[in-house]
Amino acid sequence: MNIESFVLPEHDWVPNNPRLPVLLYRGAVEAADCERAVKAFEAAFDANGWPPQWRDGIYDYHHYHSTAHEALGIAAGTATLTIGGPGGREIRVEAGDALVLPTGTGHRSIEASDDFVVVGAYPCGQDWDICREAPSKDARARMAGLPLPDADPIAGRTGPLIEQWN
Repeated sequence: MNIESFVLPEHDWVPNNPRLPVLLYRGAVEAADCERAVKAFEAAFDANGWPPQWRDGIYDYHHYHSTAHEALGIAAGTATLTIGGPGGREIRVEAGDALVLPTGTGHRSIEASDDFVVVGAYPCGQDWDICREAPSKDARARMAGLPLPDADPIAGRTGPLIEQWN
């Protein structure tokens, strides 16, 4: 597994998270078969305190979450995503990859293969919202006060999230 990380400053109307890096795990799970990859992501997320909540694609419009950090496990297919809001960073993801987006991080799918499947998860006790406009003062305060997860969704208590988010 290869880990990439990058910090995104506020951009356009998207707040991003200038203190916590986005984490991109290349080859986080074996992905030769969609259902096995789904189960591998769901098992890892659940074991590490990030209960899986959905299986689907990624919205094709810019949005962020002000009430939760988000883990995305790519179980099948490929996609090009924009991370960071309009004019943000474009990344290509493929089956087996995973992303962890700190609260406030803008994201959307630019294009995806027909077989694209994502497992979405959030830390225990965090419920996600969908924000499509600049954050209010209340939303900024909510994001700033959101607790850090107890574990990395892929690697547990010794993973890159623990190293880079603390």
